Amino acid sequence: MNYKLVFKTIGKLLQVEAALLVFPLIFSLFYKEKISYSFLIPIAILLLVSRGLSFLKPKETKFYAKDGFATVGISWIIFSIFGALPFILSNTLPNFFDAFFEAASGFTTTGSTVITDIEIVPKSIQLWRSLTNWVGGMGILVFIIAIIPQTNSRSIYLLKAESTGMKVGKLTSKITLSARILYLIYIGLTLLLLILLSLKIPFFDSLNYALSSAGTGGFAIHNTSIAYYSSAYVEIVIAIFITIFGINFNIFYLIIIGNIKQALKSEELRYYLLILFGATILIALNTLSIYTNFTSALRFSYFQSASIMTTTGFSSVDFNTWSNFSKWILIILMVIGGSAGSTAGGIKVSRIMIYFKTIIKEIKHTINPNHISIITFEEKKIEESTSKGVFAYLSAYLFILVIAALLISIDGHDIVTNFTASLSSISNIGPGLSMVGPLGNYSIFSNFSKIILSIVMLTGRLELFPILILFSPSLYKNN
Repeated sequence: MNYKLVFKTIGKLLQVEAALLVFPLIFSLFYKEKISYSFLIPIAILLLVSRGLSFLKPKETKFYAKDGFATVGISWIIFSIFGALPFILSNTLPNFFDAFFEAASGFTTTGSTVITDIEIVPKSIQLWRSLTNWVGGMGILVFIIAIIPQTNSRSIYLLKAESTGMKVGKLTSKITLSARILYLIYIGLTLLLLILLSLKIPFFDSLNYALSSAGTGGFAIHNTSIAYYSSAYVEIVIAIFITIFGINFNIFYLIIIGNIKQALKSEELRYYLLILFGATILIALNTLSIYTNFTSALRFSYFQSASIMTTTGFSSVDFNTWSNFSKWILIILMVIGGSAGSTAGGIKVSRIMIYFKTIIKEIKHTINPNHISIITFEEKKIEESTSKGVFAYLSAYLFILVIAALLISIDGHDIVTNFTASLSSISNIGPGLSMVGPLGNYSIFSNFSKIILSIVMLTGRLELFPILILFSPSLYKNN
């Protein structure tokens, strides 16, 4: 591993985090909150550490795969550690384990919280939580690539290590320009959502929910989440936009350049919408007896289906009261997640479809050994190495899920709580079921369990391997 290059890059990353902290600092001054030091101190520390790392002079300035994965894995952990400081210094979460959990949950866009009453938390801290959701949605390293023009062509390894999905390519011939296009689309959609929400609710609320929705993070500024407003308008607007943010951003790029026909041909997009709206109809029919009419049932089922599948995690109703059938659908959506190349978490629709297509191929081959079947996805042949990669990912996903659920079971909570808390963490969703349902939170867990879940959240957001590779001895060899 090229240590000097990795930590020099992380130094640039810390400058970005220091700049981000300026926004909640401004809000703390505007609202005359006496916690400005909670942001000033971290900013000073970040700039000091960043300055020290800037003196590193790597002999090799090009990124390779190993360096890219290491940079992403280490930087997200460090980002979360420094991101925890405002919570600690403001006395919002004086316990380091709580603060680290909250920061990791924010940057990974999980949205799980250990804060029992968010409404009494200073507005500047509320904004910092929402901002972590927004930055983590598109990716911290993608942000750096977008704003640092001298980043070399091998920065694709940073983009690959941080982005969601099976494969990451450049939208244009230049990686920096690709990152900028992604962020411009991201910012544009966020601003549009902000404007639409501001028509109905206060600007500060709109800002927080626009940031959280864009990153599909789900941090709320009210204890009852979106249900606080009891507004069909707010629910529909947010549901539509989180559905949009769960779509591969490459599709938006194709639409912008006028290639709408190719964008609509996306196989993953069709499956994504089919699964989402199919789940919506099934839950609406199943919950019809709870609500007054089918329209209300459809409203709540669509919002929750979109919120869970895109791994946003907002709630407009207490779905803990739904029948087991509806809750099982939500669990399935938790596992599937959104599209590759989106801000959503989960396994991703593309992997799920390749997984099932591979199974069908094997069944056909078992019935007729002479039958030759080719798997295609997005009108391209899926190589055997890609199929193996999908199965390896699913195996690692299930292994981490089971181990995490086993470890946190030491706290003694029921199996539904432990399983859905672990599933919610690795898929970056937020709420689970039972004690971690939409009206509960993660403060019930011990410090040990919070660290386990924090690591799982980081592992899930980075598609498993950038964190897992940190435990590989071969990473630390200079070859």
